[in-house]
Amino acid sequence: MDIPGQNGADYLRSASTEEPLEQANRLRPGDFSAFTGQRKTVERLQVMARAAKTRGDSLNHVLLSGPPGLGKTTLAHILGSEMGVGVRVISGPVIDKPSDLAGVLTSLEEGEILFIDEIHRIPKTVEEYLYTAIEDFYIDILIDQGPNARTVRLSLPRFCLVGATTRVGLLTAPLRNRFTLQSRLEYYDRKDLLTIAQRSCRLLEMEAETDGLLEIASRARGTPRILNNLILFARDFAQERSEGHLDRKTAAAALEMLEIDNNGLDEMDKRLLRFIAENYRGGPVGLKSLAVGVGEEVQTLEDVHEPFLIQEGYLQRTAQGRMLTAKGWQTIGLPMPEGFQKNLFS
Repeated sequence: MDIPGQNGADYLRSASTEEPLEQANRLRPGDFSAFTGQRKTVERLQVMARAAKTRGDSLNHVLLSGPPGLGKTTLAHILGSEMGVGVRVISGPVIDKPSDLAGVLTSLEEGEILFIDEIHRIPKTVEEYLYTAIEDFYIDILIDQGPNARTVRLSLPRFCLVGATTRVGLLTAPLRNRFTLQSRLEYYDRKDLLTIAQRSCRLLEMEAETDGLLEIASRARGTPRILNNLILFARDFAQERSEGHLDRKTAAAALEMLEIDNNGLDEMDKRLLRFIAENYRGGPVGLKSLAVGVGEEVQTLEDVHEPFLIQEGYLQRTAQGRMLTAKGWQTIGLPMPEGFQKNLFS
């Protein structure tokens, strides 16, 4: 992934893609003690890891779900560190055919962790091979076609599958039910984001006041990856405009340059809300029409922008489509049409 440019939408969109490896490793916590937030999920993972180590067994399979940028990849690496094993990372869309999956699985070592990001995007024809792989640790591969076709069974080492998904509803029930632990990661509160920001600043050897970091945390959409992206830009901004010192005024000026407002909304969020208001009188409007209207991909709207707008009460998802809420109208500064409030709850 390219390093985000000086645009707020780029910084938010980067939460749905991989970070640059060097920068991600620099700021990523290496153990549970350094990981902030997601207390329930962390406690569950600690119990599983400690019990498996005590038994001398491989870790049971784990499914982590939730919006992008909340720490799913980081937790997989922490599990590998806690268990003292390697972590293989692969993205779901890359596994295009059964032979791709077979190549990955047969190269694993005993007890190793296989982390599949966006696991819901694995083709269904390939997904079926995972059933026996994660349950009985073997796969059957079909060789040749027609009368010469035969099946070869490949034994696999005991391994742990950690699946990550932003859309758990797209996983089939047979696959989902084969995970011992299914845990959802939630958006972070401001207190946890401040702790993460302070740690990132120490690692970056960056001078910053608490007020400045709070200003950034309040606009980071509850997402550590976005927070760290904003801190990296604020560091550059402070170096150029404030002699390297980041206070509240400098942080606010940096975020203003990125067109990120006090609520964490960027230019694309507001364009989306205005489009619904001006072209559909507040909705409802279908997601595909919305994507065409604002010039953005459907998946980006659904995975990056929409979850935050719905959770914060700017947008409502209905059976007929997306609709603005009263808060959404207020945010874009347009008057709500008469009778809209009644239609919203009808």
